[in-house]
Amino acid sequence: MKSVFSKVRNTALESTLGRRLWGSVAAIPLMSWLIGALGAFILENLVGYSLALLVGLPGIPAIFGLSHLGALIGALLKGVSGYAEVISSLMLFLGTLVYDLVIYIIPTYILARLSVPLVEKFLSLIPARFYTLLHLAVFYGALHLWSYQDDYRLLVVRFIGIAIMLTVSLNLVNGYMGEFSCAHGGFMAVGAYVSSVIMVWGFVQDDVFGPPVLPPALAPIAFPIVLIIGGLASSLTALAVAIPSFRTRGDYLAIITLAFTFIVKSAIENMEVIGGPRGFMNQPKLAGLPWVFIWTVLCLVVIYNYVNSTYGKATCAVRDNETAAEVMTVDTRRIKVIAFLTSAFWAGVAGGLFAHVVGYINPATFGIMKSAEVLAMLYLGGLNSITGSIVGAVLFQLLSEILRPLKLVKWVVIPILLITVMIFRPMGLMGFREIRPQFLRPKKEVKYAPASD
Repeated sequence: MKSVFSKVRNTALESTLGRRLWGSVAAIPLMSWLIGALGAFILENLVGYSLALLVGLPGIPAIFGLSHLGALIGALLKGVSGYAEVISSLMLFLGTLVYDLVIYIIPTYILARLSVPLVEKFLSLIPARFYTLLHLAVFYGALHLWSYQDDYRLLVVRFIGIAIMLTVSLNLVNGYMGEFSCAHGGFMAVGAYVSSVIMVWGFVQDDVFGPPVLPPALAPIAFPIVLIIGGLASSLTALAVAIPSFRTRGDYLAIITLAFTFIVKSAIENMEVIGGPRGFMNQPKLAGLPWVFIWTVLCLVVIYNYVNSTYGKATCAVRDNETAAEVMTVDTRRIKVIAFLTSAFWAGVAGGLFAHVVGYINPATFGIMKSAEVLAMLYLGGLNSITGSIVGAVLFQLLSEILRPLKLVKWVVIPILLITVMIFRPMGLMGFREIRPQFLRPKKEVKYAPASD
C-alpha cells in the first residue's frame, strides 16, 4: 500500500508541479542564475538592513537566517518550559523567510529570467574554453559581495572552502582507491604547523623565534610557497605511512592511519618550542577569501584531472579488483602510494589555510574528531564523486551552523541525520554520480556557419 501511494505521489509531482518547476529552472543557464544572485546581493547591500528591521529581525541574517531555524528547533526541544522562547524564535524564523523571499529568491529568479537572452547571445560569441573561467569569475564576484557584508559570513565561507579541499582529497583514497584512511586530521596538522612555523619564523616578531628573518612585506608573496611546503611535508609523512601499510591488504590502512593521527597529535603536544598542548599562535591572517577560493579551485581541478587520467583509471581498477589490476600490468603499490601522497598534500595545504584563517592552532583541533568530521562530509556527499564531496562539505558545514544554537545537542542531532541519510541513501547523496563541467555551457548549442571562401 505504501509503495502504491509513493508511486502515485511521485507520478503526480512529475506530471504537474514538479515538471513545471524543473522546466522553468532548467531552461535558465547557470550564468543567468549567477547574475541573478549577484543582483540580489547588491540589493541586500542597498536595502537589506532596512528590510530586516521592518520584518522584525535584529539585523541582516548572517547565513540566510538559518541560525534562527536552529534556535527554533532548540526552543521546541525544551517543551513547555521554553514556550516564550518558541514564540520569539518562531517570529524570527518567519521574518527570515520573508527576508529571504524578498531579498534573495524573487530578485534572483526575476533577474535570471530577464538575463537569459543576453547571456545566451554573449556566450555564443566567446570560445567554449572560456566558459569555466567566466562562470568562476562571476561566481567569485557574487560570493565576495555576499560574504564581505559580515565577518561571520566570511569566516564560514572560508571554512567551507577548506572543508571542500579536505573532503575531495580524502575521496581520492576512501572513494576512488577503495581503502579506508583516518589520517586526514594528522596530515592537516602537519601542514598547519609546518606552514605556521615558517611564516612566524620568517615574517613575524615572536617571543619564541625573535625578530623576523625576512621583511614582513614579503609575507603575502611567500604565503603560497609556504602552503606548498606544508603540503609537501604532509606528503612526506604520508610516505612513511604508505610504505609499510601498502605491503598488506584489507583494513590495515585504517588501523595504521588511526595510529598515525594519535602519534602526530601526541608528538605536537610534547614539542614545547611550538607551544605544546597550549597551541601555536601569531600566524599572519593571510588566508583571505581570494586565496581560499583559488586553492579550492586548484584542488578541484587537480583531483578532477587526476581521477580522469591514466593514474585515476588505474586507481579505480585497484579499487574494483586489485588482483585483476596486477594481472593487467598495473603497478598497484605505486598507484596506491601516488594517490595517498596526493591526498595528503591537499590535506596539508588545507591545514595551512586553516592556520592562517584563524591565526591560532592547537593539537586538539586535529585529533580523531577532525578526521571523523571529514569522513562524515565524505560519506554524506557520496564516494567516487567530486560533486558529492562538494555537496557533502557544504551541507555539513551549513548544518553545523544551523544547529549551533543547540550546543551539545547538535552532536546528537547531526549523527541522527547522517544515519538517516545512510539508511535511505547508502551510497551517499551523489555516490558514483558526477556533474560534468559541460553543465557550464549554455543550454542552447551554438551552431557556427561554415566559413565562406
